[in-house]
Amino acid sequence: MTFTFYELVWFYFIYSLTGWCAEVCVAAARKKKFINRGFVSGPLCPIYGTGAVVFAVFLPELRENPFFLFLGGVILGSFIEFATGVLLEKAFHKKWWDYSGIRFNFDGYICLPYSLLWGGFALLLTYLTNPLLSWLVGRIPRLLGVILLWVLAVLLAVDMLGSTMTVLGMKKKLEQISQLTEGMEQLSGQLENAISMRVARRMEKAFPVLNTKALKEQAKPKEKSDVFAQGCCFYKLMSLFFIGAFLGDITETIFCFVTAGVLMSRSSVVYGPFSIVWGLGCALLTAILYRIKSKSDSYIFVAGTLLGGAYEYVCSVFTELVFGTVFWDYSGFAFNLGGRINLLYCFFWGIAAVVWMKFLYPFLSRWIEKLPLKVGTVLCNVMIVFMIFNCLISAAALSRYEQRQTAGGEEAIQAEDQNSYYEFLDTHFPDERMERIYPNAKIVN
Repeated sequence: MTFTFYELVWFYFIYSLTGWCAEVCVAAARKKKFINRGFVSGPLCPIYGTGAVVFAVFLPELRENPFFLFLGGVILGSFIEFATGVLLEKAFHKKWWDYSGIRFNFDGYICLPYSLLWGGFALLLTYLTNPLLSWLVGRIPRLLGVILLWVLAVLLAVDMLGSTMTVLGMKKKLEQISQLTEGMEQLSGQLENAISMRVARRMEKAFPVLNTKALKEQAKPKEKSDVFAQGCCFYKLMSLFFIGAFLGDITETIFCFVTAGVLMSRSSVVYGPFSIVWGLGCALLTAILYRIKSKSDSYIFVAGTLLGGAYEYVCSVFTELVFGTVFWDYSGFAFNLGGRINLLYCFFWGIAAVVWMKFLYPFLSRWIEKLPLKVGTVLCNVMIVFMIFNCLISAAALSRYEQRQTAGGEEAIQAEDQNSYYEFLDTHFPDERMERIYPNAKIVN
């Protein structure tokens, strides 16, 4: 069952509201009082809305197999919760929740009991609530529904901006306290704003890690490093993305030549031997597995197998939805899931995770950090701009290629579309070139 964008937006707000109600009820049962558990001031928990939309987009085709549907919900839900926790910690330098006291947790961000709940939600949403909500949303007059969604979106954006500024403002003011204690009077006057104070008090009650004492401990100024991309930072991950994209393309090309005797392009973009799937995989696996790099090989193997399989599955669904094209098909493999992933290649992801974290990452990390700070920063920024342009032009070329195929070939569509944009794409990226770059691409009608 495929849902429209209009329905997905409704799902986001409905499930955000439902999640907020559930969080408030649980908090009330534990604390014996009402606590607004949302990041925003309104009655919404965006993480639940995000999870529901992701489930509605990526999991419907698994409805024929409840086990894989449940497993998909566990993996995708856990990843969303993990990514949200990491991003919030990066932004505010403090964990907003911590499951370290619960058995079978992963660095305190996710734990087995709540991950299993995500799997249960996937079953509930797919089989029951999503079809019901789709029917109910269809009963709302379309114009009224669109107006309501725009109003809700604007209110949420303003609310989220205000909450973010409040939390960042709390931290910034406390940093000023730690550096200049005599400025207390000025600070007190600045914090008298009623709305800001109200939001700050609510945030402290909902998330104790944001109270004054906790933030004050994080307010000590950090020394700036003169080492490029030190630790698992943005520039380190971007550097690994480019290296992984290049090495992944070369590895796949050699693998296809050795196993099938065919030398074919495995690139994801029209310029250069870069596999975006491998590049993103290296960056994402590093960001997630960096925290457990000291764990045993078997631990990393299992984590890499699950994460790699889920990642490849999501990439397959995403490219089909966005570009209408299937770039790989594992239907001929045993133990495959919709031709998108198969057990053998999932194991390859697990092996790759061990080799990457134990051997390749430490080696590449040391060499990346040897780059001079200014040179590394400029080089990385140039590569980011180049890859953004490369991805955009590749997406445009693929979209035009799909149009030509569905319209009956180059001559038919060129006769209909006569403008400089289409002429550029048709001239520089004809069918022959596109089929050489993407030999396994299949147009999905």
